[in-house]
Amino acid sequence: MAITVHLDVVTPEKSVFSGLVEQLSVTGSEGELGILPGHTALLTSIKPGQVKIILQGGKEQIFYVSGGMLEVQPDIVTILADTIVRAENLDEAKAIEAKEQAEKLLSDKKADKDYTRAMRELAQAAAQIRVIKELRRHRK
Repeated sequence: MAITVHLDVVTPEKSVFSGLVEQLSVTGSEGELGILPGHTALLTSIKPGQVKIILQGGKEQIFYVSGGMLEVQPDIVTILADTIVRAENLDEAKAIEAKEQAEKLLSDKKADKDYTRAMRELAQAAAQIRVIKELRRHRK
């Protein structure tokens, strides 16, 4: 039997996942992170993108997170994010539309715009599209 660590994936409103995992991967503020049982303690922000979880027994689950925090302790790992969606529940058409809208807003020289908001929306939409493509590639 593989060594595991307990993982909680939560939003401010609800728990999305709670259980034993063999490993997980997520994009932290400094790059890609792979977390295995026994990982050193860590607290970092996470970027919009994919969280891949390898469950006890080897089955994978893939989620999209809009960003948030990752805390690694000796016996428990916690992901707290504003938005967490199972990859198979993402709407590709909506993500593409959101990306195009953000790009249009950023390129419009005459528009009164909030660059920070537009860049955040662009990053989130692009991350959703990447997660959808990864899920498709993984299922082949």
